Formats: sequence, structure tokens, C-alpha cells
Amino acid sequence: EEVKANGALSARAEELKAQGNQKFKEAHFSAAIDLYTQALELTSSAILFCNRSLAHLKLENYGYAEADATRAIECDPTYIKGYYRRGSAFFAMGKFKQAIKDLKSVCKIVPNDRDAKTKLATAQKELRAILFAECLERETPPPLNPENIIVPDSYQGLHLPDVVTESWVVNLMQEFKDQKKLHKKYVVLILLRIREILSRYTSLVYVNIPDDNEITVCGDVHGQYYDLMNIFQVNGRPNVENPYLFNGDFVDRGSFSVEVILTLFAWKICYPNHFHLTRGNHESKNMNKMYGFEGEVIAKYDAEVYDLFSNVFCYLPLGAVLNNRVLVVHGGLFAQDGIKLADIDNTDRVREPPESGIMCDILW
Repeated sequence: EEVKANGALSARAEELKAQGNQKFKEAHFSAAIDLYTQALELTSSAILFCNRSLAHLKLENYGYAEADATRAIECDPTYIKGYYRRGSAFFAMGKFKQAIKDLKSVCKIVPNDRDAKTKLATAQKELRAILFAECLERETPPPLNPENIIVPDSYQGLHLPDVVTESWVVNLMQEFKDQKKLHKKYVVLILLRIREILSRYTSLVYVNIPDDNEITVCGDVHGQYYDLMNIFQVNGRPNVENPYLFNGDFVDRGSFSVEVILTLFAWKICYPNHFHLTRGNHESKNMNKMYGFEGEVIAKYDAEVYDLFSNVFCYLPLGAVLNNRVLVVHGGLFAQDGIKLADIDNTDRVREPPESGIMCDILW
């Protein structure tokens, strides 16, 4: 009877896997994940974990993809797809050292796998670029001085006032909607002002909302400027009575990341106590290089401005606590148990994200 029961469970798991595979083929990745999960509740299988890992990769749930690939390897250390899936997840997260290790394992066993060889070569190239950039950063470049940036008389755009008002930010948003550029001098001044504001915070910001008020928390904007405008149109512009918290991933992927981040920074300068920003994993050099923000800034301005953006991102808080009741972070739960708010608060955030630890978990 026990053999029959086990056989029935295995048969049901295979049935659920087949259904999950069909949903995957139809690009219904969330449904596929649900079916693979049901199958895994009946039997532990490297193939099932690997299939679910691939579905998570399609949804850009890279942390879950890495975890499932690791479980697949634990089930069967010889299952080469597990290493490829995990290497792909590490690659997408910019964790090139770990990606290289797994992809080398794949290429050693399957030396003619074109995808693995290409991804390995790219990971090695990116790692070399990062190490080279780290060497260059040891020689601190002179600060970008806005006083040395001349605004020509022919410039017809907005000028940055000493006091940023709501009406000025509204005009800025209209300029961006009309696809006009803010002059480099004023971009630099905004970045320097916002860095000075952000530098006053610890890594965890405590936000108090009166009982008769609400706060709007927004997730990834990813350079979608017209979506950002729609948020303010539907929910109201930021002000003292209408506070906001934007929870990271402001840039990359979309074509208007510069406009998005400058708008958010302008609102933060206008209402520093009622407009809040926390960091996401895309506020980092690795992600900006891979997903477009670096190229966009250099195309619209130059490398100096991009370097200043990268520096400012390091000052963004890692999370927020709302009314001492709700913790808001971009990533998720911590790999290590027992993490306290004080541990987050004391985390040194003024750096590029590490590959492990509290800061990594918060951002990813």
C-alpha cells in the first residue's frame, strides 16, 4: 500500500509538472510556478526546482531563481542545468564572481554550450571592468563644480531657483513631458542639493503619518516617466497633506530614467519631510551599466554627470519605518535570522551594494 501511495504521489507530481510545462510554454509563468510548487509539495526533484527557477528568471525574480537552482543542485549535484540556472540568476543580479564559478562548471561538462560560453565570457568581461573601475576610484577625481559650468544665453529652459517650489517642479515636469532638457549646471546643482539632504539620514528612515492622513507607497518606476506623471494625476501631486514614499528602482529599462529621477529628486528638495525615497537594487553601477541608465545619462549629459548620479545613489536610505508599524524595503526578508531595525540603521550604506549581508538582502 505504501508503494502504491508513493506511486500515486509521483504520478500526480508528474501530472502537475506537465501542466506547469504547458503554462510555461504559453508564457503564463506565474501559473507555471504555482503548478511546480504543488508538484514539489508531493516530491522533491532537481528537475522541478530547476523548472521553477527558470520561470522565476522569466519574471525577473532573480533571488527566488537562485534559491531554487541551489535546491536543485542540493537534490542532484550532477544536474548541470541547476548550475546554469543559478549562474544565470547570479549574472542577472550582477554577482559576476558567483556567476563565473557556476558557468565554468557548466562549460567544463558541456564545452560546446554556446549560451553558457557567451554568458561566461560576458560575466568575465564585466568583472574585469568592475575591478578596473575600483582601481580608478582609489584616485578620487576632483568634485564637479557647477560654478565652472556656463549656461549659454541661447538656453531657453528652466533655471534652478534658490528655493525649489511646487510650481517650479510642476513646470519642470511639463518641460520633461515636452521632451526638453534641463541644463547640465542645474542637474549638477540638484544632485548636490539632494546629496546634502540624504546625507543627514541614517540608513533607516522613520516616517510619522498623522492618524487623519495617509501616505502613498510606490514601487518600481524604472524610467517610465509618463507612468510617473499618471500617478500624480490620479493620486494628486506631493505636498504636506499628500506624502509619498518611492521605494527604489527609479531608473533603468525605461527611456526616461533621467527625467524620472530628476523629478523625484526635485520633489524631495521641495518637500523633504513629506516626500521619501529609498534605494533599490537598480540604484547601483552594475545594474545601471547592464540595464541602460549609464548609457542614457552619458547620451543626454556626460560621464561626469553619471558619476555624480552614482555617488548620490549611495546616500539613499535603505528602508523606511512607517508609524513604527510597517517596514518598507525594496528587497525582502533577510537570509540571516534575528536582524533588528538597529542592525539596518547601523548599516554603512554609502557604497555600492555588496554581494551578501543586510544591505544586499534589503536591495534584492
